[in-house]
Amino acid sequence: MHPAFSVIFLTTLIGAGQGLFLALYTGQVYNTFGVVGDAMSPQALYIAGTVIVTVLMGLGLFASFFHLGRPERAWRAATMWRTSWLAREVIVLPAFAGMAFIWGALHYLGIDPVIVTTGTVEVKLTLLVGLVAGVLAFLLYVCTGMIYAAIKFIQEWATPLTIVNYTLLGLASGFSLAAALSAHYCSTLVDAYALWALVFTLLGFVSRMFALRRNGRLKYKSTACTAIGVRHPKITQISQGAMGGSFNTREFFHHKSLQFMQGIKVFFLIMAFIVPVTLVVIGWSNQFAVVLLAAALIQYVGLLAERWFFFAQANHPQNLYYQAT
Repeated sequence: MHPAFSVIFLTTLIGAGQGLFLALYTGQVYNTFGVVGDAMSPQALYIAGTVIVTVLMGLGLFASFFHLGRPERAWRAATMWRTSWLAREVIVLPAFAGMAFIWGALHYLGIDPVIVTTGTVEVKLTLLVGLVAGVLAFLLYVCTGMIYAAIKFIQEWATPLTIVNYTLLGLASGFSLAAALSAHYCSTLVDAYALWALVFTLLGFVSRMFALRRNGRLKYKSTACTAIGVRHPKITQISQGAMGGSFNTREFFHHKSLQFMQGIKVFFLIMAFIVPVTLVVIGWSNQFAVVLLAAALIQYVGLLAERWFFFAQANHPQNLYYQAT
């Protein structure tokens, strides 16, 4: 497939935004139940984090409009929610962004009454609002992943690993960003965020390697033989019947060499996993916010390459006809 940068930016930006919010909410849960010390995290961390989440979601939405032929009709996509994962994503995305914004606004305005008291634990309004936003964040990961995992004839995508990778890589980038942000505000949560950033990055590495191994061993259901119903062990197409390119040849193939694809794969494995893990360990052990921020930024660059590879690696069956292009 031809990777569209608008979709690459959309999926990586909103994935990081969801991960960052889940990190912030995890911090609030830890503080509420006394998992991380007794001191409450500074409200500035929640507020600044919410601003970044809102910006990431806004930039992702802005990028998505470059993928639409008629942006003014984008709202119509939501009407197909019964059958389309894309429509469900269109609904869940603003719902999550809205709830995350409300969560941050409640912290900013200081509106946080106690709703329920259980023993010594006070369950406040922001904890409940954050729970709803957190559920929507996970639901959005599922919707985004299912857009591709539900396409059965593109075998590289049609696997639960697609959803797992979207979720783990989004969480890894979000928690890495949260670790840098908490170190900047000298929060006690930096240890928890750094630990979870390492866990999600390593789990993402394992699941991505499983996906690469699976896709490298795929046996395609559609071949030149099955396409035309000829039982011959070797059929080679030597012409597409036209001299020029077309929409199909542009949109359904990446037009890059095998060496380039191999180079991108090595690049994203290093930048999205190996370098961030190294920098998070260094930044965590020394409480260096700058090093943790570098880990988050480098990981995002690596995830851009990872997502490009994800789309480029997909082999559309129509390329059987255009393979001689």
